[in-house]
Amino acid sequence: MKTKSALILAALGSLFLSSCASTGGGSASAVKPYPRDTCIVTGNKLGSMGPVITQVHNGQQVKFCCEPCTKKFAANPAKYMAGL
Repeated sequence: MKTKSALILAALGSLFLSSCASTGGGSASAVKPYPRDTCIVTGNKLGSMGPVITQVHNGQQVKFCCEPCTKKFAANPAKYMAGL
């Protein structure tokens, strides 16, 4: 009985740890840093519209000046990524 409990706990632990793994670009060390000091969508200076919003898209870090820019980016990421 103890062996079955240990196996079940080990399996659940493995599932939990795998669910914590990074998605959408690999580990943090594999993410390419954002090369600009301006928003990828508007070209505004980062930080000029409040806190900088950072996301990772296909292994590339991207930064935005505001929340509406993240929505514009999500609607057509290829358009904005082409400029990097």
